[in-house]
Amino acid sequence: MAWFSGNMSNITLESALSGDEPRDERLAQVEIALLSIIFVTAGILNFGLLLVLWKRRKQLSRMRVFVFHLCVADLVVTFFQVCPQLMWDITDRFIGPDILCRVVKYLQVVGMFASTYMIVVMTVDRYQAICKPMVTFQRRRARWNGPVCAAWCVSLIGGLPQIFIFSRVEVAPGVYDCWAEFIKPWGPRAYVTWTTLVIFILPILTVIVCQVRICRTVHINFHMKTHHGEEATRKALSSRASSVAGVSKARVKTVKMTVVIVLAYIICWAPFFTVQLWSVWDVEAPTQTATFTILMLLASLNSCANPCIYLLFCGKLPKRLVTLMCRGQPDSKESIQEEATMVSSLYISLKNLSDFR
Repeated sequence: MAWFSGNMSNITLESALSGDEPRDERLAQVEIALLSIIFVTAGILNFGLLLVLWKRRKQLSRMRVFVFHLCVADLVVTFFQVCPQLMWDITDRFIGPDILCRVVKYLQVVGMFASTYMIVVMTVDRYQAICKPMVTFQRRRARWNGPVCAAWCVSLIGGLPQIFIFSRVEVAPGVYDCWAEFIKPWGPRAYVTWTTLVIFILPILTVIVCQVRICRTVHINFHMKTHHGEEATRKALSSRASSVAGVSKARVKTVKMTVVIVLAYIICWAPFFTVQLWSVWDVEAPTQTATFTILMLLASLNSCANPCIYLLFCGKLPKRLVTLMCRGQPDSKESIQEEATMVSSLYISLKNLSDFR
């Protein structure tokens, strides 16, 4: 129970232990091996991609700005969630003062919030780029744009309760650990349910709504190009539909990448939040089993998946990563692709609208 209650879950189910119960050493070794692989892989991939994007910072498109900050969020997860959990499994108990316990728990949730809401703002940005290209064209491109700042603010504020919930407490005579105290039985249930709602359910619903509208818009666009002639299109389209006539392959590609990132997030984190809810709402949940433990650990694989997805959609993995890290000259043609696509979409949209009128 020590691992599930005190470490990776961020949500303690017991305020104290009746005694210093021994842990399953074989399961602990599996945890340490998996976390070590995840930590090294996520650290190398995200740091490498972050370095590549930093070298190309003068040519960053809007999409690359979101990917840049998603890498930062994944590094927060890697170094402040995976790494503390790894050390925690090695030592069996939290080693450190009370302030360190509170800071670690705070940063663990900040990383979860940041990784989630960066995906949300990325998806919303793609929705605006596809469904409302004129609004997108009017916005200034900035490294610290409004949605990115909003995502980080939500993350920093959302993790604040951790500072007051968790502390270094005596879980057994002479044994201290980083634990939380809740009013039973509704305290843990309320906390886990609320955390699942704001970090997983609401963001996923927002993303799904945006993706459905994006797919509908792209479908309308392709349908017009395939089954309608230019003259028929000008007569049949409304002003709203005509605004999507210029969706390009490059922009659709960024939408596909966003969809894959969202699917990877759901696959990695859905089991985590499922077992969390199961553990607090079912008193007979098998929290001690290896299945529970492995499902919780696999959530951190999302930090490894995100940079791989981006590099795969760039077309050359891992050659592109190695080349760009060693060479400081960016590909200016590729760096302005999204902006050129935006202008092209706007031009075609305005042309169709004026012809219709």
